Amino acid sequence: MFATCKDSCPMMEANFARIQKWLGPKLGADVRLISISVDPEMDTPTVLKEYGGRFDAKPGWYFLTGKKQNVELVLHKLGLYVENKQDHLNLFLIGNDRTGLWKKVVGVSDSEKVISAVKSVLEDKQ
Repeated sequence: MFATCKDSCPMMEANFARIQKWLGPKLGADVRLISISVDPEMDTPTVLKEYGGRFDAKPGWYFLTGKKQNVELVLHKLGLYVENKQDHLNLFLIGNDRTGLWKKVVGVSDSEKVISAVKSVLEDKQ
C-alpha cells in the first residue's frame, strides 16, 4: 500500500478494518495486521500514522515503512516487490507461524471471503 493511492489501497485497508473488527481482542494478541508501504520515501511514520487513523487502526495493526533498500528487501522476500508503486499487487499474505500455513488472498475481494481465509489460517492445527 501507499498513503497517496486512490485506487485499490483504500479498498484493501477497508478490508483490513473489517478484519480488525472481526478479530476483536485477538488483534495484537494472536494476530497482527501489517500494511507495508511501497513508497517509503513519501510514507514517513507520521504520514502512516495519519493514514492508519483514517481506518481507525487499533493496536496490533502496523503500518510499516523504512529505508528504501530495507523495504525493497522485505518486499522481494515476500514476492511483492514492484518497480513502480502504482503496480503494487493487491494481495494479502495470511500466515500462521506456528503451523506454517500461508495463503494469498486478493485484498480487494469481498470482505467475507478474506475473513474466511483469515479464519482458516488462524484455526489451522497442523
